[in-house]
Amino acid sequence: MREVRVVSADGEQLGILPIAQALDLARQRDMDLVEVAGEAVPPVCRIMDFGKYKYLQARRQKDARKKQTIIQVKEVKLGPKTDVHDFDFKAKHVRRFLEEGNKAKVTVRFKGREMAHTDLGWKMLNRMTEIMNDIAVIENHPRMEGRMLSMILSPKPH
Repeated sequence: MREVRVVSADGEQLGILPIAQALDLARQRDMDLVEVAGEAVPPVCRIMDFGKYKYLQARRQKDARKKQTIIQVKEVKLGPKTDVHDFDFKAKHVRRFLEEGNKAKVTVRFKGREMAHTDLGWKMLNRMTEIMNDIAVIENHPRMEGRMLSMILSPKPH
């Protein structure tokens, strides 16, 4: 007959008992006999209310999901002809995104003949990194993807 080490619901060691006796003990208390450590010799079983245990476990997981923060990537689009005031306005948006804990993707889109002046876009992104230097780190350095020049900034770790 196989034996198991039995632990009561309040953590008290009840000793090593045959499985049938352990099951009887659990039934007397209107609880379940749950194997906790099956690889131990002898296996360890706990007398507990399994339904309540599963419920509490689900609640803990739900609370953990509530507390986790989801980082989003917010995008700001510019053009190579974007004026100083508009650039500063977009920079405020980027700063706000970073302060909220999100990542910010800054994109410069070139249309038609603007492709001949990609250097203007590079200067804009360099200026953006200088402005955000105090609160941001460059995650993806600026690079051209077709007609788009983009980079990703993420908030500095505290």
